[in-house]
Amino acid sequence: MKKFAVLICLFVHQALLAQEKPKLIVGIVVDQMRQEYLYRFERKFGESGFKRLMSQGFMLTNAHYNYVPTYTGPGHASIFTGSTPAIHGIIGNDWWDRSLKISVNCVEDARQKPIGSVEGNGDVSPWRLLSTTITDELKLSSQKKSKVIGISIKDRGAVLPAGHLADAAYWFDSKTGKFISSTYYVNALPTWVENFNALKLGETYLNKEWNTFLPISQYTESGPDDSPYEQKWKGVDKPIFPYDLKRLKDANGNYDLMIQTPFGDDLLASFAEAALKGENLGKGDQTDFLTVSFSSPDIIGHRMGPNSIEVEDVYIRLDRNLESLFNKLDSEVGKSNYLVFLTADHAVAEVPQSLKDDRIPGGNFVEGKAMRDELNTFLQKQFPGKKLIEYDYNNQLYFNQDLFAGDPRTSGIDLLIATDLITNYLQSKEGVAQVFSKSTLKQGGYNEAGIKGMIVRGYNYKRSGDIAYELEPGWIGGGGPQGTTHGSSFSYDTNVPILFYGKGIQKGSSAKYHTITDIAPTLSVLLRIKFPSGCTGQPITEIIDGK
Repeated sequence: MKKFAVLICLFVHQALLAQEKPKLIVGIVVDQMRQEYLYRFERKFGESGFKRLMSQGFMLTNAHYNYVPTYTGPGHASIFTGSTPAIHGIIGNDWWDRSLKISVNCVEDARQKPIGSVEGNGDVSPWRLLSTTITDELKLSSQKKSKVIGISIKDRGAVLPAGHLADAAYWFDSKTGKFISSTYYVNALPTWVENFNALKLGETYLNKEWNTFLPISQYTESGPDDSPYEQKWKGVDKPIFPYDLKRLKDANGNYDLMIQTPFGDDLLASFAEAALKGENLGKGDQTDFLTVSFSSPDIIGHRMGPNSIEVEDVYIRLDRNLESLFNKLDSEVGKSNYLVFLTADHAVAEVPQSLKDDRIPGGNFVEGKAMRDELNTFLQKQFPGKKLIEYDYNNQLYFNQDLFAGDPRTSGIDLLIATDLITNYLQSKEGVAQVFSKSTLKQGGYNEAGIKGMIVRGYNYKRSGDIAYELEPGWIGGGGPQGTTHGSSFSYDTNVPILFYGKGIQKGSSAKYHTITDIAPTLSVLLRIKFPSGCTGQPITEIIDGK
């Protein structure tokens, strides 16, 4: 009888624990979103999108990336592993593979094949990600009974958040206008994905006109529509509204053009709602996880810059996408049964030319082949006939190590001489803030402050270059007088939103400094599961305490 009572108590305890956990977690990443956008565009938001998260959830106003480079691949990996590139290994969207002597993509996997389109970019998987993710840990904790689905326009935005154990990840194939996957996940697209693709929504959007959601006179938070700092599509004289996609599509890559408009977000939001229903997410006994990464804000932001009406319009429209998604979650899962967090994979720099025209420091730093040729020419006096710089990526230089593989009595000295020469040369260049050699970074601590600490946390000794450098504030690598990018250690690239909303989340906000790596361990505590294997972040106590 006593044994039976104990079993009953255990059963009740487990039932109560299950009730405390959300039925579904939705992790939303907005590609290239500043925290500042929440304030600047707030008056244009409705009450049930961003404002629902801001007013009814918990918002961190001083959240940052704590490493460089601040790019899409590393950002998504860091959010979901609770770690940084030094540990999870995703040091960029691409990097130089020393052994193969080729550039490799962060999710590229030649062993995989596309599912859903024979010619699509389906040779991908998360195999280069060296840590587990919060989604992996959820699968492990439930004996793989939890369902994990990742979706995005970009393949890396779907694959890295979903982790190694995901049931599936889906991304948009711009050749066919369909969502596809790879053999890493599935052998065939499920019926709900096939049915969604059959709607041909991408084709519908391509035959539309992109005009402002509100009357253009109301876009007072942005600069003029006819701006000299915005890139033009082929077939237009000026980068101004409206944009006739039907007329422009053939000269601008068809579906590639569509995802450079807010219609890319519309398409993904609709796909997210289809995934909820098609996968029965949040309907089982275990917590499920849906990751959604909106890519179009990044693609538009690169072309137009953060002060463009185009960027403001994409966020006004994204706000309505979120409202629709939250309403669907309310009806499909239940308002008290799900938890949402929203963040960004990085923020964005101002267009350097606009800074210069306003007499603010900034500029475009020459990179790529031109930089390699310049450095190799400079080194000819000391190393005649040799090309020491093999490649440059992510503000890092890769040496041709074969040239230092000779007599060990001299090769080590040659390497030191080359490193010192290049370091001093780069440090003298306009726009360069600091330069660090591999040996210097090895001596740095993981928790070191300043630019060096940011580089250390983003530096993986097996994958990163031999010399790393950081540009001055307002400077970007490459580019011209139009458009901009991201990737630096400065606050305009690091300060991103972190908002939690839903089951188990109290209302409030905090200006305490937090890093992006704190999201995953916070979820681990809320779910009562292990932290991801490479996790370096800490639970957000303002949310966790009292739970």
